[in-house]
Amino acid sequence: MLKTKLAAAVLVALSFGPCAAFAHDATGQAGMAGMQQDATQSADGGNHQTPDSTKAKKLEAVTVTGSLIPQTEIETATPITTITAADIKARGFTTVAEALQQSSFATGSVQGSQFSAGFTPTAQTLSMFGMPVGFVKYLIDGRPMGNFPGLYNGSDIFNNLSGIPTEMVERIEILPGGQSSLYGSDAIAGVVNIILKKHLDGGPVVDARYGWHSDGGGASRRISVADSFSAGRFNLLVGGQYESTQPIWRRDRDLTAHYYTHGTSPAVASRDYLVLGYFTGYHFFDPDNCSGLTDQWYGNEGKRHRAGKGDYCGSFTSPGYATLTTDNKQANFYTHATFDVNDNLQLYGDLLYNYQEQKYTNGADYTWWGTNVVTAAAGGGYFWDPRIGDYMLVQRNFSPEEVGGYKNIMSKDTENSYMLTLGAKGTFGQSTWDYELSFMHSDDKLKSRVFQRFTKPIEDYFASHVMGPQMGTYYGYPVFQPDYEALYHPVSNADFRAFTGYTEDNAKTWDNLLRAQLTNGSLFSLPGGDAGIAMVLEGGNEGWNSTPDPRLLQDINYNGNQVPYVWGWSATPGAGHRSRYAATTELRLPVLSQLTLDVSGRYDSYNVASSRVSHKTYNFGIEYRPFETLLLRGRYGTAFKVPTLSDEFQGPSGYYSSVTDYLNCGRLGFSGANIDQCPTPYDNEQFNGQTSGNPTLRPITAKVWTYGFVWAPIPKLSFNVDYLHWDISNEVAKVSADQLSNTQYLCDIGTLDMNSTTCSMAFSLITRGPGQGNLLGHIISIATPKQNVANEKVNALTAGMSYVQDIGRFGQLALNLSYSDMFKHTYQDYPTDEPVDLLRHPYWSTDFKSKTNGSITWSNVKWSTTLYANRFGSTPNYLASSLDNYTSPGTGRLGPWTLYNASLTFKPTRALGLSLMVNNLFNRMPPRDTSYSGLSAEPYNIFNYNVFGRAIYVEASYKFGQ
Repeated sequence: MLKTKLAAAVLVALSFGPCAAFAHDATGQAGMAGMQQDATQSADGGNHQTPDSTKAKKLEAVTVTGSLIPQTEIETATPITTITAADIKARGFTTVAEALQQSSFATGSVQGSQFSAGFTPTAQTLSMFGMPVGFVKYLIDGRPMGNFPGLYNGSDIFNNLSGIPTEMVERIEILPGGQSSLYGSDAIAGVVNIILKKHLDGGPVVDARYGWHSDGGGASRRISVADSFSAGRFNLLVGGQYESTQPIWRRDRDLTAHYYTHGTSPAVASRDYLVLGYFTGYHFFDPDNCSGLTDQWYGNEGKRHRAGKGDYCGSFTSPGYATLTTDNKQANFYTHATFDVNDNLQLYGDLLYNYQEQKYTNGADYTWWGTNVVTAAAGGGYFWDPRIGDYMLVQRNFSPEEVGGYKNIMSKDTENSYMLTLGAKGTFGQSTWDYELSFMHSDDKLKSRVFQRFTKPIEDYFASHVMGPQMGTYYGYPVFQPDYEALYHPVSNADFRAFTGYTEDNAKTWDNLLRAQLTNGSLFSLPGGDAGIAMVLEGGNEGWNSTPDPRLLQDINYNGNQVPYVWGWSATPGAGHRSRYAATTELRLPVLSQLTLDVSGRYDSYNVASSRVSHKTYNFGIEYRPFETLLLRGRYGTAFKVPTLSDEFQGPSGYYSSVTDYLNCGRLGFSGANIDQCPTPYDNEQFNGQTSGNPTLRPITAKVWTYGFVWAPIPKLSFNVDYLHWDISNEVAKVSADQLSNTQYLCDIGTLDMNSTTCSMAFSLITRGPGQGNLLGHIISIATPKQNVANEKVNALTAGMSYVQDIGRFGQLALNLSYSDMFKHTYQDYPTDEPVDLLRHPYWSTDFKSKTNGSITWSNVKWSTTLYANRFGSTPNYLASSLDNYTSPGTGRLGPWTLYNASLTFKPTRALGLSLMVNNLFNRMPPRDTSYSGLSAEPYNIFNYNVFGRAIYVEASYKFGQ
C-alpha cells in the first residue's frame, strides 16, 4: 500500500512522460525509480498518462537497488539517483559514461581519451566524490560487471563504461555511500546499477543518429535495432547497435593546435632538432639556420630561440598532431530471454556482447629520437664529446612529413567482451518464499597494437647518419664525436618505416559467479507491516592475465650497454587468479507505522596466493516518517575493497618517463611561475621507473554513514538532502614519480618536515647520480611501488529538487535540480604524517569541490524540449597546483564552468520520433588559465575539462506496429 502522501507525490513526479522522468535524478527515489526489471515502464523510459495521485492506492512489491528484499516504499534509507533512457536522450548524453560523468556526484578528476599518452585512453570511467575510480561497484541488471583488462594509470584494474550500448539501457541507478554489506568488494564510494531493457512496446524499433562538431572532427554515425516477441511461455528481446566515430585532433581546436599564446611567457616552439651540453647549454650547428627544414610541420619549422638557453630548430604547431578523442568503431549485441515453466518457476538468460576498435596517437611528443636511451645505463642520456669538453645530449622529433602522416601510424585497441547469465527464479509452492539461482560468466579480451620505435635499427640509423662509432668511455660515459650538422636533415619516410613498427599486447579478465538467493517479503507481521528477509550465498573465481609483446620485456646489448629492444617503451606483465565466496543476510523491520529498520551483514573470503583474505561488513539503516510528507533517514555501516588482481599479481615492470627535478630547479632559483626557465637537464630529467604487485596487501576498509531527508510538501514537488561520510583505511596506491620529485623539493625548502616518513620515502625511492656543489646528482631511476597507505576521509552533501506542473492544453513543465558539495577530503600517506587537506592543497588534488546540474522540460503530445545545464565548480589554476598554495603571485582559482545542452523532439506520428540535440550549446571552452607557460601544449587540466566544443546530433526513431 502507498502509506504516505510523500510516496504518492514522488510516484506522480516520476510518471510524467519521457521528459519528466528526469524528476527522479536528484530526489534519491527508490520505488518506481529504483525498480529492477519487474518495473512497468514504456520503452522510452516513462509512462505517458498522468495518474491521479489520490487513486494511487496499491503498488506491487519490487526489488530496489540498495536492498535485496522486495518492498512497496518509494523512498528508503538509501538515497538513489535514477537516470532513465528518456533522460539520456533528452539531456543529449551520447554514452552511458557521459551520462554518469555529467552527474553531480562525479566530482573527481579522471583520465580519458584526451590523455592519449596514458595507459587506458580507450576506456572511460568516473570518480565518485573524488575517490579512486575503483571504489565504485558497477552492476548490470544487479550482477557484477566484468573488469577491463587494461590497467588504469598502469596500475589498477577497473571497469570500463565505454562498451555498454546506450540504446539498450532502460535506466541507470546510482547509490552513493558504502554498500559492501549487500554487494561486497569495491562498493565503497557507491554502486552503479545499469539496467537493460527487458521488453519493447509494440513491434521492432529502429533508431538512427548522425552527429558532428561545429569546430571539426568527431563526426559520428549510430544505428540500433531491437525487437521483442512472445511465443506461448517463451519471451525474447534482441537488440543490436553499431556506432562509428571519427577522432578529434588537437589541431582541430585553437587551444591545442599550438603552444600556448596567453600564458606567463610567450609561446615556445618544440625542440625538434637540439644539441645540448650538460654545462655549456644549447649548441647550434646548422649552417643553413634551419632553412633546409622549412618544408617540415607543414611549413612551420624554423630557427627558434629560448631565452637564457640558446638556438635550435623547432615548430609551434607540433602539439596538434595527437588525438583528443579516439577513432572508434563499436558493435553491440544484447538478448534477454525468459521461459515460464509454470506459475512457480521461470528460466531466464541474458547475453551482452561488445566489440570495439579504437585508434589514437600520442603525437610528436612521443615520436622522437635522442641519445637518452642508448646511453641511459651509463650516462643517464649523456655522452662525452672531447672536442667540446662537455657531456652532450642530442635529440630530434619526427615531423608529419617524415612519418607519412600521424593518422597512418595510430595505435589501436581492440576489445572483445561478453557477459552471460543463466538462471531460474520462482516461488516455493503457495508460500511467501522466493528463490533465485543464477550463474554468470564474463570475459573481456583486449589486444593493443602500439606504434613503436625499435632500438637497434633506430640507433644504427643515427649512428651512421649523425653519431658515428663509439670511441670508448670517459669516466663511465660513452664517447662520441658526432657530425652535428648531419642532424639537421629530414628522415625519409622509407627510413622512418625501417626503424619503426608495431608491438602487440594481449590482456584478458574473466569472472565466474554462482549465486543463490532466498527472499521472504512477509516473514512475520510487525505494527508497521510485514518484516522481510533475504539470504544470499555466492561463490566463484576470477582471473587477470597481461601478456605483453615479448620484445617489450627483452633487453639487447648495444655498444656494451643493456638497452631495451623497443626504444623508450615498457610493458606491464602479470597474471593471477583467485577464488572467493560470500554470504549475505538482510532483514527489513517495519517496527512501527512510522519507523522502519533495515539491517544487513556480509562475509567475504578470497583465496589469494595460498593465503586467505577475509572481511566482514555490516549496515544499519533507519527510516522515520513523522508525518505523511516527510521522511527522515540514516545509515551506518562498513565497506571494503579487496586488492585488485593487478595490485597483487602485477609483475615487475619498468618504464621510461621524464620528470622535472623540482629540488635542483629550486636550488637554482627556479620554481613556480619561472619553473619553465629551469636549465637543462633539470627541467626534463629522463628516468627509468619500476613498479610491481604485492600479494601481501591488506583489504581497503571503510566506515560509512549518511543521514538526510526527503520532503514532498505538495503532490508534484519534492526535495531531498543527504550528508555522507567516509573514513577509509589501508588504501592501496602507486607512488607518483612527479609527486616524489616535488615532495623532495617541498622537503628541501621546509614545507614538509624532512624527518617525516613522506620525506624519507621520497628520498629513498629516487636514485641519483653524483652531485656537484649545492646540486644533487641527476635523477637516474624512480621506484613507484604499491603499498597500503594510512587514511582518507570524505564528507559530502547531496541535494536535489524536482517539480512537475501541468499547464493545461499547453502540456506540462518539469524542473529538476541536483547538487553535490565536498565539505571535507583529507589524505594521509603514512601514519606518522599529518593528513593533507585536499580541498586546500591544490598540488594534491584538482577535483571540483562542487557540481550542480539541472534541467527544465516542456512537453505535450507531439513535442518536447529540454534545456540541461551542468555547472562545474571552481578549481585551482596551474600555478596553484604546482606550488600547492593560493598565496604566491599568479596563483588562484579558475571560475566555474557551465555547459548547456538542448534537445527538441517531434513526434509527427505515434511510430516516428525526430530529434535534434545540441551539446555545449554555446561552444564553451575550458576557463582560460594564464598561469600556464608558453611551453604548454594543453593549457588546461585535461582530467577536468575538455575542448570538444559544440556537438550537434540529429536522430530518427521508428516503432513498427504503432
